[in-house]
Amino acid sequence: MEDNQVCHEMKHGEILNSSKTVYPLYKATIYGSRVDSAKLSKRLSCAIKHLPIRVEFSYEYSTLKAIENGIRKDPTLVLNGDIFIEGLMEAEEITKKFENYLLKAL
Repeated sequence: MEDNQVCHEMKHGEILNSSKTVYPLYKATIYGSRVDSAKLSKRLSCAIKHLPIRVEFSYEYSTLKAIENGIRKDPTLVLNGDIFIEGLMEAEEITKKFENYLLKAL
């Protein structure tokens, strides 16, 4: 089965759309509790699997490290070093945010 056909909780180090090597690779770190981080990663896998992007996931559960990096909401997605999503957004909002981001990157 293609890795982009199933919505699921992404594992640490897993790359969404990994077989699409022509797509740019972005590094994503999700800060927050394990439960909220899992929810956000599953929403992300559903919301952006159809976009021309690969995303490598990592997780940070330390509150101290989150505060040191300017994180104020649980969960927060940091994309390539910048705070990108704060809180549990709906999948449709996530899709739009990534679409706009990718359009600006062109």
